[in-house]
Amino acid sequence: MTNEFAQQGKDVGMCLCKVCRNINPIDQTHCSRCESKIQPRNYASLQHSWALLITAAILLIPANIYPITIVTNQGKVTYDTIYTGIVHLVHLDMFPIAIIVFTASILVPLLKIVGLAIYLSAITFNLPLPKKKLMTGFHIIEWIGRWSMLDLFVIALTVAVVNMGQLLDAKPAPAATAFALVILLTQLAAKVLDTRLLWDRLEKNNDTN
Repeated sequence: MTNEFAQQGKDVGMCLCKVCRNINPIDQTHCSRCESKIQPRNYASLQHSWALLITAAILLIPANIYPITIVTNQGKVTYDTIYTGIVHLVHLDMFPIAIIVFTASILVPLLKIVGLAIYLSAITFNLPLPKKKLMTGFHIIEWIGRWSMLDLFVIALTVAVVNMGQLLDAKPAPAATAFALVILLTQLAAKVLDTRLLWDRLEKNNDTN
């Protein structure tokens, strides 16, 4: 590839507004069309994204270890973690639902954290990884992130529907809060990052590496 291919807007003194997509001179602080704040690069976003991701990774431990639901059935209290809930679904021969819960509650959050860690590491440590593939993976992470809330949605429905006083009662447990924070923080980690940093920090002359 030629050097012309690697040339960016900031190299010619131009900057794109993220709100209205208007091209502005790089020395402007606000967009001439929508007056939104613009800046060539937000280098602090990398540190913010790392902080959010590391916090999410730490919270993933209590989210899986501690109970996520408390069910009282005729005076008998049962504590269920995400894993034991999936096991109960398997024992009830509800394999499709068990697969969905496992994917949304365990597999997807873990893959999101690993994927974002690879993406941020590529920027931080100048790893020679294909930028186009990294961006594709980043967009996939953003898209599937919303489905990670499926487990909390099921808990909310259970609490709302299954409530018969002391005979049968379902309540969310502490892990539900940790799990919700994991989903929220991973989404924020992807949202706050200035993805333009990827194209600046990796090789400019070989995008496919």
